[in-house]
Amino acid sequence: MLVGLAILLVLALLPLARPSTYFLGFMLILFMYAALASSWNILGGFTGYLSFGHAAFFGLGAYTTALLLFYLKWSPFWTMPLGGLVAAVFAALVGYPCLRLRGPYFSLVTLILTLAVSIIILNAPWTKGAFGMFLPFPPVDIFTNHVIFYEVMLALMVLAALVARQIERSKLGMGLAAIRENEDVAQTLGVNVTWLKMEVFLISAFLTGMIGGIYSYYISYLHPSFVFDTLISINIVLMALFGGRLTWLGPLLGASILSVVNEILTLQVEAQLARIVFGLLLIGVIIFLPDGIMAAAAPFIRRLLGQSRRRLRPSSG
Repeated sequence: MLVGLAILLVLALLPLARPSTYFLGFMLILFMYAALASSWNILGGFTGYLSFGHAAFFGLGAYTTALLLFYLKWSPFWTMPLGGLVAAVFAALVGYPCLRLRGPYFSLVTLILTLAVSIIILNAPWTKGAFGMFLPFPPVDIFTNHVIFYEVMLALMVLAALVARQIERSKLGMGLAAIRENEDVAQTLGVNVTWLKMEVFLISAFLTGMIGGIYSYYISYLHPSFVFDTLISINIVLMALFGGRLTWLGPLLGASILSVVNEILTLQVEAQLARIVFGLLLIGVIIFLPDGIMAAAAPFIRRLLGQSRRRLRPSSG
């Protein structure tokens, strides 16, 4: 706990060292994906329902805050909960029929929902359609602008991680674990399977929508191809699975490592090749590390901690 608080304090105070805007932008995106992976893991990890449609919630949150800014001049820093609410309402509407499906059928339907919402937004006249929406910059200099978004996205990452941590350690988390292991058995034992799945589906969508709401203001130009991109969903899934979907900490670790890998690939190779590499990573993780690197490293960490405790224990002689 103390180590985590120290890391957060360092990250929060990092802008005081006046790093480059490129570095702040990179860290902001890292925080964003860590928050998204944590939000996704509440459903996809704890419950075992692999959703490839979280880009729909992300995009709905982005367009909600963008439209309120564009037409009413309301700042996304205040309206991001409304972005989360719209995403959660959409999740409530599609959740019951979707969550009746399992395995690849659920994953496929969530992917199709993202494509459907993207087409609707693309053809809606009030969203400026294919022309996109230009949003005003905050009335500050470039560096201060990056610092503001950096701190807000860091706060959202902490919020998503705390919610995931609380759910994992609660009675709700126990019920979700039972659903993940065997949904039919959980139902026979008295677990309200339908309600628990809907509850975490709404929570996951709400957090994802809030993150999308801030991202739309950050990029300042909004187009459906940006925020409803299926690559966003794939990246979220890959990061959560890579880090470890059985714990709240796994997605944070996976997002941190793969964000660095993605940045290196983006700078060194073409975008299409980077996507191929990420696709191969996803296949490799599913095959060789189904529970992520946290689970793979757990025996080593326990052994290391055990050795440390033995060294610290006073001798009986």
